[in-house]
Amino acid sequence: APSRLAVSQDSSSGSREPLWSDYLNVHLHPKSVYVIRQYMHDGECGCLEAFGQGENLLQDPGCLEELEDRLHFYAEECDNLQGFQVLCDLHDGFSGVGAKVTELLYDEYPGKGILSWGLTPVTGDAADCQKNFYRLMNTALGIVHLSSHSSLFCPLSLSGSLGLRPRPPVAFPYISYNALLHYHSSAILAAALDTVTAPYRLCSSQGSMMHLAETLNFSGRKVVAAWASVPFPARQGHSLPAALCAYQQDVPWKPLSSCRDRKVSGCFAQSVVLRGVCKEGPLFLCSSCPGEQPTSPLHACASAEQALQRYLRTVFPGAFSTSHVLQQPCHTLPPYPQFFSPLLSRQGFLLDTLPGHSSAAVESIPVLAALQSSPALHALLCGLYKDLRKLNTRRWASFFAAGVEQDDFQEALEELRTLSQCYETGFEADESEDEADSD
Repeated sequence: APSRLAVSQDSSSGSREPLWSDYLNVHLHPKSVYVIRQYMHDGECGCLEAFGQGENLLQDPGCLEELEDRLHFYAEECDNLQGFQVLCDLHDGFSGVGAKVTELLYDEYPGKGILSWGLTPVTGDAADCQKNFYRLMNTALGIVHLSSHSSLFCPLSLSGSLGLRPRPPVAFPYISYNALLHYHSSAILAAALDTVTAPYRLCSSQGSMMHLAETLNFSGRKVVAAWASVPFPARQGHSLPAALCAYQQDVPWKPLSSCRDRKVSGCFAQSVVLRGVCKEGPLFLCSSCPGEQPTSPLHACASAEQALQRYLRTVFPGAFSTSHVLQQPCHTLPPYPQFFSPLLSRQGFLLDTLPGHSSAAVESIPVLAALQSSPALHALLCGLYKDLRKLNTRRWASFFAAGVEQDDFQEALEELRTLSQCYETGFEADESEDEADSD
């Protein structure tokens, strides 16, 4: 298992809301955690709420020395260091922490892969005005800075929008979850993250972290969007081609990067992973009898990998697609939340009828997840730029007092606009004039 270094805020508050550490089943090495003592976690005051605060933390020589010491400790233990995964919140001051951490990694370990993931929670309608604007500015600065020093950057969220106008959270057909409960939302994002990163984490993998990044980040497109089907809607005992054939016009996955949930649209490049289905046996074998014509081109494929690859070529013609099929499912035993539909079997496959008795807990699920360099990112990034371009920054002097210069902020906005143009197509350019403001 890869080593992990977590940077967190002090959680010594009276609240007993569930935290990720409440469900941690492994013991962490003392050098794998660095706690920021200057700020309280979710407190009423002393919050790490602005990008500049996070940046300033890592400009402190003591903090920087502690972090470098921990990084070097783990890097020296590696036989073959592929690179680093950086997970950080985008909506608060951790955006600035993540920006400085990726910059440190970029300078200290040249040539190594850096995959960064910017996480944003679903916010309620009652979010106050200051928090909303801080969230917007932190998110924009985080995207620009994290992507500039990363091999690949992916925003991760179940929120329907990263912009000022709220949109409903992502809905999954076979999950009933509370989008405002981090225990629920983080479980879905974790299943997707664990799936899309599997190709370079497995011992049997032919590729590496840098190989994945290079297949997706060409032409300056260092931001990718995540999509996932949790669980993948496969029926018990039916073939994989039959499951895929049901989604020829509308892909089964949902957006996890606050992009628009459209019908099938093109992409430039993608990496797709399907896990939890048998490569042979009842979930792959063709339903045609010997001597009969296959019911579809997918049914004529000789393996699950071929069926998935052919499906991707059909739905995304012209896109560069890599695909992986893994037999191991995503395990959903406790502490994973049991928010699944009663139409799912214990292995996460769809049942033809509702069980006549109370269903047992779902122990595992098949998952289909993808990272895409997609034109949908144009509307996301351009929408953020347009929201912030209209912002009267003088109203939020406290944000800039935390350490971000107004000129630097305006420069970051221009970089965000330039980044959005990397994903522009003729269709997206026309559409964004009318719709990007709503993102």
